[in-house]
Parts: sequence; C-alpha cells; structure tokens
Amino acid sequence: MVLKRLKTILEAKANKALDAAEDPREMLDLSYEKQLDMLRDVKRGVVEVTAAKRRLQLQADEQRAQLAKFDGQARQAMVAGREDLARLALERKQSAVTQVADFDAQVAQLQGEQDRLVQAEQRLQAKVDAFRTRKEVVKAQYSAAKATVRINESLTGLSEEMSDVGASIQRAEDKTAQLRAKGDAISELIASGVLDDNLGGGTALDRELDALGSQYSVELELEELRRQLDPAPAPPQLEAPR
Repeated sequence: MVLKRLKTILEAKANKALDAAEDPREMLDLSYEKQLDMLRDVKRGVVEVTAAKRRLQLQADEQRAQLAKFDGQARQAMVAGREDLARLALERKQSAVTQVADFDAQVAQLQGEQDRLVQAEQRLQAKVDAFRTRKEVVKAQYSAAKATVRINESLTGLSEEMSDVGASIQRAEDKTAQLRAKGDAISELIASGVLDDNLGGGTALDRELDALGSQYSVELELEELRRQLDPAPAPPQLEAPR
C-alpha cells in the first residue's frame, strides 16, 4: 500500500516536472521540421522518378533511331542478293521495336508515378504551409498568454506586498496614537498631582508648599516696595497761640 502510494506520488511529480519543462512552441517547431523532412523526401522521389523516366526515354529514342538503320541494312542486303543478311537486319529491327514498346510502357508507368508524386507534393506543401501559419499563430498566442500570466503574478505579488506595507503603516499609526495618548494621560496626571514628577524633586505636597512660600515671599517684597515708593504722610503741625 505504501509502495503504491509512493509510486503514485513519484508519477505525479514526474508529470508535473515534464509539464513544466515542456514548451509547446518547441514541440510545434519540431513537428514542423518533421513535416519539412517528409516534404523533402517527396521532392526527392519526384526527382528520382523523373530522372528514371528521362533515361528510359533516351533509350527508347536510341532504339527508334536504329529502326531506320535496320531497314536500310535489310534493303541493301536484298539488293546484294543476301536474303539471310536482310532477314538478320529485320530480326534486329523487330527486337528494337519490342524494346521501344517496352520502354514506352515503362515511361508511361513512370509518368503516372511522377504525376501522383507531384500531386502528393502539392498537397503536402499546402498542408505544411497551413501548419506553419497555424504554428506561428499558436506560438504568438502562447507567448502572449505566458506574458499575461507572468504580469498578473507580478501584480498579485505587488498587491500582496502593498497590503503588507499598508498593514505596517496602520500598525505604526496605531502605536503612535497609543504612545501619544499615554503621554497626554501622564502629563495630565502629573499636572493634577496624582503622579509625582521625580525630575522636579520632592513630592506634590512639597511642591505646593514651595509654591505657597514663594508666593508669600513675593507678597512681602511687594509690600516693602510699596512702602518705599509711597512714603507715609507727615504728622499735622500744632498752631501757635494767638
């Protein structure tokens, strides 16, 4: 059971790796190259059949040229009274006629084969051209789709990053607001005397007493200044008796 599950997992991973490594554009180019190879084979076949047909035509033409020669030899032999030579020349002529007929039949057969190969070449050429056009369209569509996926993945990553940035800013603002509120509360408590300001020295009562002492000293100094600035009126003088 464990081995079967492990095999399934390995097959799944292998398929995933193969799918990631496979590029459809490369497969299309490979298929196109194979079709071109087939087209080249057909073209070579057409050339070979045409060449063979041409060789047979040349041989047939050579045999046809011999026919008139054999006729002439037979006539000359009859004039010379050599019927045996005339018969031999006519036998050669008959053999040449048979060969010419065979060559013509083979040429006709090769001509039919050539015609079929030419038609096959034309059909295959049309299919290859159509496949090439379709291949380029599919490759362009695949490249565009791949670019779209890559851009969307980048945008998705950017969106997630911006969300993290926004969350960081929000946390910083919340922390700042908390610290500001805490500082205001402490200042208010210090001002109200609930908390002691250790930096100022003494307790809140000491500071209050010090403030009262300072105010009393100020009042005494003000009273002294008043006496100095506003001298007391002179006492009334007694009138002398008349």
